[in-house]
Amino acid sequence: MRTYQDVFRTPEFTPLFVTSTLQVAAVTVSGLALGTLVYAATGSPLLAALSMFGPSLARVLGAAVLLSAADRVPPRTALAGLAAVSAAGTAVQAVPGLPLWVSFVVLLALGALGSLGGGVRFGLLNQILAKDGYLLGRSVLNMAGGTMQICGFAVGGVLLTVLSPRGTLLAGAALYAVSAVTARFGLAARAARATGRPSVAATWRDNASLLASRPRRTVYLALWVPNGLIVGCESLFVPYSPHHAGLLFACAAVGMLAGDTLTGRFVPARLRERLAAPLRLLLAAPYLVFALHPALPLALVTVVLASVGYAASLMLQERLMELTPDELSGHALGLASTGTLAGQGFAAALAGAVAERTSPTAAMATMSVLSVAVTLTLAPGLRPRRTAAAAPAGTGADTVRP
Repeated sequence: MRTYQDVFRTPEFTPLFVTSTLQVAAVTVSGLALGTLVYAATGSPLLAALSMFGPSLARVLGAAVLLSAADRVPPRTALAGLAAVSAAGTAVQAVPGLPLWVSFVVLLALGALGSLGGGVRFGLLNQILAKDGYLLGRSVLNMAGGTMQICGFAVGGVLLTVLSPRGTLLAGAALYAVSAVTARFGLAARAARATGRPSVAATWRDNASLLASRPRRTVYLALWVPNGLIVGCESLFVPYSPHHAGLLFACAAVGMLAGDTLTGRFVPARLRERLAAPLRLLLAAPYLVFALHPALPLALVTVVLASVGYAASLMLQERLMELTPDELSGHALGLASTGTLAGQGFAAALAGAVAERTSPTAAMATMSVLSVAVTLTLAPGLRPRRTAAAAPAGTGADTVRP
């Protein structure tokens, strides 16, 4: 597969695309609404950051106990069911007078269940598309996600004014519901990718098997940590500029969209791996500007430029699939997605805590420095390879060295 047209001609890709896009829109609209609601009620940068990114923390629990279901449950059933549960949970958060602690309990529950979503979705993508089409298909989903974030934050900002935060939460719940219907009636009924019953023991066994390989561990760390630290910067957009947070988030989405478009469609395969480390540095370094308390126009340009670096995750996911057997593809991608989101949640908490003691701009600069340091530390283990051989899951694993 060489073009986006080839991807959309593939049966089942379009309903998967629509399902994924609607969920991104729902997360964007409801997250902005809840973050605004919490910050207005508490005035706390930490709680505002956690309300938007806290569900990612709960994905660690989900990855520890639920992730084996990613390959052992029919994908259509899983995607429709998860979207329906998210719709119900988001609607609950819109109930007037709901105690703050109840809202956070709902957030954590949805986050734990959501740990399955990435594994099921991207494992199904790996089945639907040919081997050479995964990166192109994933870039399409990422670009759609970036576009929906732009639209979602823009529309979310309007809805906050027109409907109030609680009304905007209900709009997010409606988007989740439409996603559930699309998955149920748009996707084909497929059997589970792996045999056996999902269980905590199976989840732990498969996690240990995937992480036993040193090359895979390095890829996972590169996916989880530098990215997460920069999302920690983004989690401070509301306290940094309460009246322009939606615009800052939209600019981040613009940069991410540009990066995914360029790397997924136009960068030759022979150059992609070489660009991964520079892109991770690009993701972090521009945020150092925030140490100077930049004016809003410079801040917007900085966020767009830095967010191009998110495209590094495409190359890392492609490398992960080369190192993983097919029967564990959903679990491997789910672990990658869960770890990425969990890293974002931890980083949001860390950034919020630093901002509480210093300032949002100082915390952004701190997270940027940490991200650059981690990228430089991991770089030797991610040098471009001369050959790409898959390391069997469960080996102790230095069978494939970057």
